[in-house]
Amino acid sequence: MTGAIHASSYLHTIPAIRYLESIPVLSFQKPITFFVGENGSGKSTLLEALAVSSGFNAEGGSRDFSFSTRDTHSDLSEHITLIRSSYPKDGFFLRAESFYNAASYLDENSTLKRYGGVSLHARSHGEAFLALVENRFEGNGLYILDEPEAALSPMRLLTLIAHIDRLRKMNSQFIIATHSPILMAMPDSEILAFSESGIDLTDYRDTEHYFITRQFLENPERMLKYLLSDEE
Repeated sequence: MTGAIHASSYLHTIPAIRYLESIPVLSFQKPITFFVGENGSGKSTLLEALAVSSGFNAEGGSRDFSFSTRDTHSDLSEHITLIRSSYPKDGFFLRAESFYNAASYLDENSTLKRYGGVSLHARSHGEAFLALVENRFEGNGLYILDEPEAALSPMRLLTLIAHIDRLRKMNSQFIIATHSPILMAMPDSEILAFSESGIDLTDYRDTEHYFITRQFLENPERMLKYLLSDEE
């Protein structure tokens, strides 16, 4: 990070962001990097800052998107410097919470052919997500995705994995914030876990997401009985 974050900034309340101030470099060693952690752990805040620093619109899109419905992103992007081994020819910042706004911008400012020939608003949320990845992501790019699983069924999530792998083989890099144990099982990837202690490289089977999901699927009745117990 470059430059100190102001002491009054809410960013100081996020342990992972405080951790970043104490290390010289946070490096990505694999073509696919997952940010995982509890809600509020800072993964989306850092992901957004990386996107803005890379020249993407804060609400999503490619580098030529210029819309803004509400300025809510943090100033963390002003305190980080990106070091690249090469400059990506393509790129996109895809975030679930503002996808509707990005799709509206596309309807008004882009050729529909580049997005599958049909307005993204004419598709379901999940279909629009996949149409964007399949038709717009061209390879040799940087793709930053914030919780893409939010719109997808388990089967469609597997389709997304296939698209990510195809693009990985086309010299692309992905940085993805996710809660999905299906998605983070991808090969040739690394997982950075955000927690109270900072940001740590972790193994897939050591993530809380994997552990809790496995426990639930192995015996949902037992877990639900415990969660829904009327005992004080």
